Amino acid sequence: MAQDYNKTIHLPKTDFPMRGNLPKRDQELFKKYDDERLYYKMIENNEGKPLYILHDGPPYANGAIHLGTALNKVLKDFIVKQKNMSGYKAPYIPGWDTHGLPIELKALKSAGADKNTITPVELRKVCKDYALSHVENQKAQFKSLGVLGDYENPYLTLRPEFEARQIEIFGEMAKRDFIYKGLKPVYWCPECDTALAEAEIEYAEDPCYSIYVKFAVTDDKGFFEKQGIDKNKVFFVIWTTTTWTLPGNLAICLGPNYDYTLVKNGEEYYVMARELVAPAMEAAKIEGYEMVGSFAGSEFEYMKCAHPFLDRESLVIVGDHVTLESGTGCVHTAPGHGVEDFEVCKHYPEIPIVVPVDSNGVLTKEAGEFQGLKTDDANKAIAKKLEETGNLFAIQKIIHQYPHCWRCKSPIIYRATEQWFCSIDDFKEDAVKAITDVNWIPGWGEERIKGMVRDRSDWCISRQRVWGVPIPIIYCKECGKPIINDDTIHAIADTFRKEGSDAWFAKEISEIIPEGIECPDCHCHEFRKETDIMDVWFDSGVSHASVLGDNPEMRWPADLYLEGSDQYRGWFQSSLLTAVATKGTAPYKNVCTHGWVVDGEGRKMSKSMQNGVAPEKIISQYGTDILRLWVASSDYHADVRISPEILKQLSEAYRKIRNTARFILGNISDFDPNTDKVDNSSLHEIDKWALVKLDALIKKVNEAYNAFDFHIIYHAIHNFCVVDMSNFYLDIIKDRLYCGNMEDRRAAQTAMYVILDSLTRLIAPILAFTSEEIWSFLPHTKGDNTESVLLNSMPTETGIQVDEAFTEKWNKIYAVRECAKKALETKRAAKEIGGSLEANIVLHCSEEDAEFFTNLTETLEAVFIVSDVSVSVGGKGEFDFPEQGISIDVVKAAGEKCERCWIYSDTVGKNEEHPTLCARCAEVLAGK
Repeated sequence: MAQDYNKTIHLPKTDFPMRGNLPKRDQELFKKYDDERLYYKMIENNEGKPLYILHDGPPYANGAIHLGTALNKVLKDFIVKQKNMSGYKAPYIPGWDTHGLPIELKALKSAGADKNTITPVELRKVCKDYALSHVENQKAQFKSLGVLGDYENPYLTLRPEFEARQIEIFGEMAKRDFIYKGLKPVYWCPECDTALAEAEIEYAEDPCYSIYVKFAVTDDKGFFEKQGIDKNKVFFVIWTTTTWTLPGNLAICLGPNYDYTLVKNGEEYYVMARELVAPAMEAAKIEGYEMVGSFAGSEFEYMKCAHPFLDRESLVIVGDHVTLESGTGCVHTAPGHGVEDFEVCKHYPEIPIVVPVDSNGVLTKEAGEFQGLKTDDANKAIAKKLEETGNLFAIQKIIHQYPHCWRCKSPIIYRATEQWFCSIDDFKEDAVKAITDVNWIPGWGEERIKGMVRDRSDWCISRQRVWGVPIPIIYCKECGKPIINDDTIHAIADTFRKEGSDAWFAKEISEIIPEGIECPDCHCHEFRKETDIMDVWFDSGVSHASVLGDNPEMRWPADLYLEGSDQYRGWFQSSLLTAVATKGTAPYKNVCTHGWVVDGEGRKMSKSMQNGVAPEKIISQYGTDILRLWVASSDYHADVRISPEILKQLSEAYRKIRNTARFILGNISDFDPNTDKVDNSSLHEIDKWALVKLDALIKKVNEAYNAFDFHIIYHAIHNFCVVDMSNFYLDIIKDRLYCGNMEDRRAAQTAMYVILDSLTRLIAPILAFTSEEIWSFLPHTKGDNTESVLLNSMPTETGIQVDEAFTEKWNKIYAVRECAKKALETKRAAKEIGGSLEANIVLHCSEEDAEFFTNLTETLEAVFIVSDVSVSVGGKGEFDFPEQGISIDVVKAAGEKCERCWIYSDTVGKNEEHPTLCARCAEVLAGK
């Protein structure tokens, strides 16, 4: 008889697998949705809705992606998908940065060529092929991450239409006098043989020797004679960490209002800032000195000193940039090697600009006997020379932060060269104002970028390379005047739009600019081309104009830029500057940043530490959705940790979410929401409780999506699946699902269907493949798009209405259940009972609570999953829970075990037709 009962019990059946075999299933789904052009269907599905524009910051087309890139792309995918499911049309056009030095160097290496033996046109072809191959590789990797986008029409900075727009932006900035050519110190990489912008600089610890050098006074303007001191015994002492720049010294700068003194040591006197005397004399290991007099720095202005090893004089000047943080207060000034040095020397026309170092970091003839030495070698040789001449006051070994090239990682030098600059000072206040109109996430980003823009003067935009967009300047062959005007810009842009920027290198200038153009100064009609290219930050910095402004499917400005925090000095800033310079406002409404990916111990990932891990390795081992869940679980505004332990924890969390879906799918396999769904009045109270919890989840998750707080979504969904569903609701309703009548079952199925339908939509932006898999098994109502969950809307709250009394009641039931579970588990551990249905619960409570619990005994039996619940006023049970005002006894269940529902009941055996069943099961089988 018992074997027939299973025909009437609705056991869970589903093809939705317990374990997802994620790596294989993810890639199968990825291919399916790529083949079916899901992205384009999603955008078409939202035609006519308001636009939401997330503008993609272009990754560099050079090598495979890393975890930082994966973090960035997956975060963007969360947002794009959620917006497309929330009433917006949110196109996503991925982009790639395809010019620049690293590509040029790697392309040369892969081609086995040398820059001196290959023509620019040939080199550019090799570079283009190299960049495009990596675009395709990265495109495939992004797709494997589940990131949807318009991969058929990405934006590439090497495309002719992009290059042409870049030329036009350059022309607009030049027309407003923001572009100029000048001689001034810039960051220079001797290894890469090119100027660098501030955004291309990294600081790293660098061991070096700091030296104190004596400059003998040659002309004191009679000042020391008045003090009764022989000027020939007076020395200005400077301090520097870049000994190699001493051949470029032309001045000694003092703070005009600082307190200086003469430090007497034997027969010699040293000019130093009073505040820095002690550390300087300690460095020189000099004791027994005395300080003579007190003078303002401005009193020494225009004195002259002999250069310590060159036949040259150094002028004593004053400047507000001098600080008392280190050194002597007398600053070594080489206008060819430092921006502040250069600027302060502008006030002294008699000081020339000397640059005794060439582009390869080798000292020139202007360095005298040190000509031909590299800067590192010059440091040692110059120090030795100073020691021999008696001008070396002190030397110390230190470790300091020094700028390095972010591409080759070599130390850079400061070197005055003729470069093209964008004058930030001319529109700096407009840029700062534009920053305040943007919403920065996190909020500290606003002050960070403000400070960077305020501290910036000029942007060096020229590079001495081949692979990039040429600076669209022509020079008069006769007088050398640079020429840029509407006619030349339009002609160059039109040529680039038709043929690409290769035309600049392949054609004569006469084939590009129109006839009739002449030099405005000498009226010559022959010209030569600028050979420098633009900084790649200018390339990507104008993407807002090309991708948003020129595309009728997009909109300017963007709603959101989202990149790593390093982009405050990079893409965020270059985009801001080009937009403010041409349009007067920022190209974005919101800017969101994420941190770096670090290992489990918080260390930066590097090849030397062998602590890095490739995204594809994680995908092959755990599956794409585990990687995406890692992104969602992270408070990404700070640095994000990843380790095998973290991934294992996330795999377990994922399993809980998946198993919740699997359980519900198994129990609604016979449920058609179009015909079987019941109205709210037919739901049990616990079903309503579950929907109330669902509504709270929907509200919280939707708010978190809109705030980009994905870790809140992860924790909320995981908690809902584990605590509210698996540990409570789904556990409790099993008896009703398997053994109750059809009316009760349909009520539970209705709630479960609504829950899973909503849950699937909520996780769709995050768990790209799991959500699609669930959606394919889920029954649907009319109006649902069954092809993909992304072609549907995010869930809205069910609107189930409950009052405060209902909430208080179920909060109390929930709390008491936790008490009962502890008591039952203790008895189970002691082997006094097996399953909980072998037990009855006796609740001991106050008279007031007794009435509450007595009216709920049937509910509590289901909630506790026991065979019987009884209530006793007063007394004390074995298990005491004073915080709930109850104590509990767990006793063996009375009666016989029902063969169908396993509940112990004294009604078993009372029904002649079904002697092994309890009264409830007998009635169900009888169809009552």
